[in-house]
Amino acid sequence: MSEHLCVKWTITANEYPQPLLHCRRCCSVRAYRAGGKMRVNANGKRIDAWLVYRCTACDSTWNRPILERSLVHSLGPGFLSSLCANDPALVDRIASDVDDLKRWAPRLQEAGKVVVSREVLSETAGEPPRLRIVCAVPRPVRVRLDRLLADELKLSRSRVQALARSGALAVASASTTRALRRPPGDGTELFVRLPVSDARWIARAAAGDG
Repeated sequence: MSEHLCVKWTITANEYPQPLLHCRRCCSVRAYRAGGKMRVNANGKRIDAWLVYRCTACDSTWNRPILERSLVHSLGPGFLSSLCANDPALVDRIASDVDDLKRWAPRLQEAGKVVVSREVLSETAGEPPRLRIVCAVPRPVRVRLDRLLADELKLSRSRVQALARSGALAVASASTTRALRRPPGDGTELFVRLPVSDARWIARAAAGDG
C-alpha cells in the first residue's frame, strides 16, 4: 500500500484544435473546425492532399495541406487508400497534430471540452486518504486546471481555490496558484490532503467510483 491513493487521469480533448484564420466571407478572423473529409488530387506521378476545415460561423472551407506534389510511389499503399477513403483514424491523427497545424495556422484555439478517464495506480492505507493525481494529456486542452478539478471532484471552484490557499492542494514542481489558472500539461501531478469530513466521497470521485 502507498501513503497516497494514486490515480492517473487521462485527459482527452473531444474536439480538435481549431485554426484561427481570416474568413473572406465573414470579413473577420474565425475559428475553423476540422471535418472528416480529405481532398485528394493526383496528377500523373504526383499527388496533393488536404484535410478540409470549415468556418464555424459561415461554413466556408479551408484546405490544410497534407501532401504537396508528393510522388505516388513514395507513399505506402495503406496510406494512400486511407486518404482516398477518408479513414477516421488518419483524420484523427492529422487533425490532432498541433505542431504541423501551426505550420499553416500559427494561431490556434485549443480544444476546450475534455473527457477524463481514470486508472487507480495504487491504493492507500492512510485514514483519511491522501490523494495524488497524475495527469496524462495526449494533446493540448484549454480547460483550466481549477475548473477541471471542480468538475471531476464534484467541488465548487471556490472550494478548490480554498484548498490551494490552505496548502491542502499542491501542484508538484509549479506555483499552485498559477497552475490552477492554466490548462494541465502532460505529466502534471497534484497532491491533495483531503478533509476528514468528506475525504471518502472526494476520493471516490477522483477514482471514478462516485
